[in-house]
Amino acid sequence: MSNSVADLITTWSGIVQPEWVDYNGHLRDAYYLLLFSYATDGLMDHLGLDEAGRKATGHSVFTIEAHINYVQEVKVGVAVEVRTQMLGHDSKRLQVYHSLHPANSQPLLAANEQMLLNVDMNGPFSTPFAPAVNEKLGALMAQHQSLPKPEYAGRSIALPAQRAG
Repeated sequence: MSNSVADLITTWSGIVQPEWVDYNGHLRDAYYLLLFSYATDGLMDHLGLDEAGRKATGHSVFTIEAHINYVQEVKVGVAVEVRTQMLGHDSKRLQVYHSLHPANSQPLLAANEQMLLNVDMNGPFSTPFAPAVNEKLGALMAQHQSLPKPEYAGRSIALPAQRAG
C-alpha cells in the first residue's frame, strides 16, 4: 500500500479571481471556505453523490462542522488546487481534510477539516450512505489510511490558560 500525497485526490482547481481578493491584496477568508466547499462537491462527485447519484438515492451531504487554518497568503491570479484526504467515516458521516496548494506544487496555503453528514432529502434526516457510495468510501479510506495525519487536523481554537498571579 502506498504512503504518498500522490494518493490524495484533487477535488478542485482554478485561478484566484480579482473579485475574491480583499483590501490586503490576498484571498478573502470567505473565499477559502468557498474553494473548500467546491472541493467537497468534487469529493461528492468522486463518491457517486454527483447530480445523478443524488437524484437516484435521494441523498446529499451536509457540512456539520468546519475548521480553516490560513497558512500563507494567496494572491490574485495564482493557480491553486485543493487536495482531499479521508480521515475517517462511519455509516452516516465523513471526516475529510482539504488542503489548498499552488497548482502542481507542495507548499500548503490553507487547510480545512470538515465533518460531513449523509442526509436523506425526503426528510431531511440523517441516513446511512447508499451501498454504492459506502463501497467507494471504503476504497478511498483504504487508500488514505496509511497516510500520515495532516498537521492541521484535529485542532481546536483556545487561548492558553492564564495563571492567577
